[in-house]
Amino acid sequence: MNQALLKDNLYQAVNGEWLKTAKIPADHASTGGFMDLNDNIDKQLMADFDDLSAHMDQVNGPLAEFLKLYHLAADFKKRDQDGATPLKPVLERIEHLSNFDELNNELADWIESGLPLPFNFDVDADMKNTSVNALFAGVPSLFLPDKTYYAADNQSAAQLMPIFTQMVQQLLVLADYSGAEAEAIVASAKKFDALIAPNVKSAEESADYSKMYNPRNFAEFAKSTNYLDLTALSQALFNQVPEQVIVTEPKYYDALNDIMNPANFDDMKNWMLVKTINGYSSLLSEEFRQTGSTYGRALSGRKSTTPQKKSAFYLASGVFGQTTGDFYAHKYFGEQAKADVEQMVRNMIAVYKQRLTNNQWLGEATRKKAVLKLDKLELQVGFPDHIDELEYKFKIVPSNQGGSLLTNLDEISRISIQHSFAKLGKPVDRTHWEMSASTVNAYYHPFKNIIVFPAAILQAPFYSLKQSRSQNYGGIGAVIAHEISHAFDNNGSLFDENGNLNNWWTDEDNAHFKQLAQQMIEEFDGIPFAGSKVNGKLTVSENIADAGGLSCAEEAAKNESNYDLYEFFTNWAQVWRTKSTEEYKQLLLNIDVHAPAELRANVQVKNLDDFYDTFNVQVGDGMYLAPDKRVKIW
Repeated sequence: MNQALLKDNLYQAVNGEWLKTAKIPADHASTGGFMDLNDNIDKQLMADFDDLSAHMDQVNGPLAEFLKLYHLAADFKKRDQDGATPLKPVLERIEHLSNFDELNNELADWIESGLPLPFNFDVDADMKNTSVNALFAGVPSLFLPDKTYYAADNQSAAQLMPIFTQMVQQLLVLADYSGAEAEAIVASAKKFDALIAPNVKSAEESADYSKMYNPRNFAEFAKSTNYLDLTALSQALFNQVPEQVIVTEPKYYDALNDIMNPANFDDMKNWMLVKTINGYSSLLSEEFRQTGSTYGRALSGRKSTTPQKKSAFYLASGVFGQTTGDFYAHKYFGEQAKADVEQMVRNMIAVYKQRLTNNQWLGEATRKKAVLKLDKLELQVGFPDHIDELEYKFKIVPSNQGGSLLTNLDEISRISIQHSFAKLGKPVDRTHWEMSASTVNAYYHPFKNIIVFPAAILQAPFYSLKQSRSQNYGGIGAVIAHEISHAFDNNGSLFDENGNLNNWWTDEDNAHFKQLAQQMIEEFDGIPFAGSKVNGKLTVSENIADAGGLSCAEEAAKNESNYDLYEFFTNWAQVWRTKSTEEYKQLLLNIDVHAPAELRANVQVKNLDDFYDTFNVQVGDGMYLAPDKRVKIW
């Protein structure tokens, strides 16, 4: 560690030597703390599943089905022999459509088949009554990463759209379209994509997710389109016509008749062809897979696509996430670590509760509601009690019985969609995990007021029984407190102790909080990074959570008898060590709600007075921030 640099750049001082030698794997856009742990877990599990495969007669349940799918995905000899054959019936289904009446006749099955449409339905907790599942209407994704790329002067789009165009044309030729046909299809599809772009939200606009709650009477919503019968569709999909639907982006549905109409039908059909062949390319031959990764590699700066075996593992484990997570957790996650982390969480909640109780800028009524929300906060550590029932429904048909990778995944998609839609109007399962236990990450769910820490993140440098308590608080402690802080960030603070979208703030307290949030926006907004600038508005919720998390974790560390703030701060900087391609940095600046890792490490510590004492940071040092500029919210 470069001790002389600590006062000027904590991140570089801690990680500089690593950054000099770290190599980004050819199939990665980045390497570092999170990615390294994920890679190690992937290697562990692939080796474990290779061993298990030699004893298939001893494996049953979802794990056996996972292994079957894994083997099917890894059989590239068969995939190469099949070529485009498994995909052609799907493409033909789209090609045979000639008008909206024909689409209407098969619309429910179309959706259950997972085929693309210019709108979509989802079932999730009603944001104002989170005990019950409600219907949501969402919008389609764009060809480019964000609507901001569609500005006439966007240089990234000028580089990316030709790559996307060429890639899809090549995919269509591989599926036996002529070059001229492929060129015409993609040009037509791009026209339809351009109709969608002005009417959907940007990443910055979507970052305020309370604004996705726009309930509409379903009968009125059905009038969004003159050409599809949404009432008959809902009856077929849900066995009922719901009274209301929550429209995530009203502007889009107000413009739906202008986007989706007979004059644009052929463009829409070609858009669906492009979406389909692009989405299915990773399930076909190696030539399809390599070609289909071209655009993604250009976006991220990856030099090569994922190796075959790893791609097969990712595909199968993506379907059987809880199954593989359950296997990982039972083999590698110990009860001692679970108990220790749960105690850290309780310590952090106690610190947060004391801070809320003693808070000077919240009024009494708001403060009491904040403490109530914290008291009701639920915790899940390690892995769920049981594998989700959905994964027991997946039955894989091997190739020697006529199954292909594509046909199996199509059936899995159908089962998953039907399973989700069947929840409409039924109670929400608040114990359901939305992340595999083998994922190096954590989350706060505002609809459930719950924090979740999968087993995979509970390892060094984030956490280890071999690390000091101060190191652990600077790692997993700050992550834990970050997730707690999400309950009180600019988004989470809009939801009450039960996860309902419900304003529990007085007007005065809310105005003060918005002033503090604006300070956080200004602290990050415009910071130069990777040849561009950070968007403080896009990243504000994560920055508020980082600030509250780091501050809370530091206080919890100081409550330990043998605390060492040098270890605390340096491990905080180490967990964020990241080396990324320039392309990936640019992409994340445009669409990611998190600030760049280096800035997460460096900027937040400047807000903590103890950081200055720990490293003797003075006026003129690179890490110095004047006291009146230090942002303190929680």
